[in-house]
Amino acid sequence: MSFTKAAAFAPATVANLGVGFDVLGLALNEPGDIVIAERRDTPGAAVRLIENDGGILPYEAKKNTACVAAESALRLIGAPSGVWLTIQKGLPSASGLGSSAASAVAAAVAVNALFGEPVEREALLPACLDGEAVASGYHPDNVAPALLGGITLATGLTPAQIHRVPVPERLHLALVTPNIAVPTAEARAVLPKLLPLKAMVTQTASVAYLIHTIYSADVAAMGQAMERDGIIEPARAHLMPLLDEARVAAKTNGAHGLVISGAGPSLCAVCDDGDIAAQVAEALRHIYDSTGIGCKAFATRVNEAGARVVATE
Repeated sequence: MSFTKAAAFAPATVANLGVGFDVLGLALNEPGDIVIAERRDTPGAAVRLIENDGGILPYEAKKNTACVAAESALRLIGAPSGVWLTIQKGLPSASGLGSSAASAVAAAVAVNALFGEPVEREALLPACLDGEAVASGYHPDNVAPALLGGITLATGLTPAQIHRVPVPERLHLALVTPNIAVPTAEARAVLPKLLPLKAMVTQTASVAYLIHTIYSADVAAMGQAMERDGIIEPARAHLMPLLDEARVAAKTNGAHGLVISGAGPSLCAVCDDGDIAAQVAEALRHIYDSTGIGCKAFATRVNEAGARVVATE
């Protein structure tokens, strides 16, 4: 069965989980983006409307992550016609919550649904990566969890190289997004090009230990392990206002750790109780509101389902 219109939601994501640069990520229950795909006679994809982006996202097909992903999905499924896209942004750009990935994933899933879902969800990964590459290169740490849900470990760019790891039952998260932008390109530009052997060994051990804590469902140890990043966070910390103060506030209110989400400036605190996560979110909100920066802060959990079709007609 195929349709004339289909809409899909893709969630925000937290990439890296501290020590797992470009290989680890998780999906959040909220917020996220919605992309609506409608059939059009002309081949290919084109953007009809972008909502809630503040007028900053491009309508040009080759520069829009959702449009590029949709084009790639159309080729993948051998679609008989093209699509118009309406992009409803629920995520701010340059926030460290996987905004570009969410748009790309939602577009690919909507296009697949429009034509009756001829391919499995995992098979859409290359199309999603094509879209993400427009904004931040080919790396699946945001795309994979947005598409598939849960916590993902990426050892490559193919579906067979994306591995789901278990979500600890008691894992709760508190997120804060200060009212500043940190473009991914800027955040990558400050990273070191060469590393001492000792630093590489230490970081590798820290990633391995984090995976162990996740499989052990030890949320307290997981939060501590995520904070062991000795390479990426030190290079990017100056881009994140009040990072040290936020970490102290989060831990004072019961969090087990706090790390930069993706390229930042969003920060993610790890908790083992929903009430504590809500309390941590409020403490983080106070940090930024009291200094005049302002922010959005909320408590949430891991979205284990990933992107979903929300409407067809």
